[in-house]
Amino acid sequence: MSAGAPGLGGNGGAGGAASASGGAAGAGAGAAGAAGGSVGTGGSGSFSPCPATEPCKILPLGDSITWGINYGGGYRIKLFTHTSADNKKITFVGYDSANPPSASVLSALGNASSMWVAKHEGHSGWTIQQDDDLVTGKSTASNDGVSYSGKKVVADFNPHIVLIHLGTNDMYQTPAGAPDRLGALIDHVVADAPNALVVVSSIIPFPSGAAAVTTFNKAVPGVIDTRAKAGKHVLYVDMFAALKTSDLGSDQVHPNEGGYEKMAVVWYDAIKPYLH
Repeated sequence: MSAGAPGLGGNGGAGGAASASGGAAGAGAGAAGAAGGSVGTGGSGSFSPCPATEPCKILPLGDSITWGINYGGGYRIKLFTHTSADNKKITFVGYDSANPPSASVLSALGNASSMWVAKHEGHSGWTIQQDDDLVTGKSTASNDGVSYSGKKVVADFNPHIVLIHLGTNDMYQTPAGAPDRLGALIDHVVADAPNALVVVSSIIPFPSGAAAVTTFNKAVPGVIDTRAKAGKHVLYVDMFAALKTSDLGSDQVHPNEGGYEKMAVVWYDAIKPYLH
């Protein structure tokens, strides 16, 4: 893997939180997102993906940025910290449980730490197509000790919310056609979880692939908007706008701790209206 490839480690530094820079879901059905993204209601009068009393099942789907290189638990533990503070019930699902948060981070959660689940589908170095294969059941890969042969990660877990940050690895491998591959992935996720909220973000800054990132990120809102207008429960959030290069670790690919906090805030702003 090249020096700029997501999947390489580095040291994370602390940083502050930031609010989402557009694309956050508004309360109620059919809430509009920024830059062309919106939640589709499929013609129904309301949309409520999460159960009223049980924890909302969230599937984090992505690459090493979802895995959380530079900080144990990545944005996932930061997001859980926000939901716990607001007494919102969530749980993460997936087959992978690698890169858990540190004992001190879990201890800081107090009683809420007993509800933390270190599950996800973030895979270091993986492209949109490789994650799509996880959804469609075509993957024969093994990662973090998990064999994905015969598995369909969305159908198997039936999540209420899916968080997708994908495309960084495509930017240095095969950027051409990446928006179409993202669209196909979203279609497959929706097909297996038609009643779930699917939140898709632009990708965070990747300085060594800046031109490709700009082109890709410009296309993402349109990919989401097409599906929202077709009545799909999809939502766009602008993760790129929320992070600066100073929010990246020394590898200039993966966020530092402060960058993961900013990612968590973007996700939380989008899903909070649907949590209980």
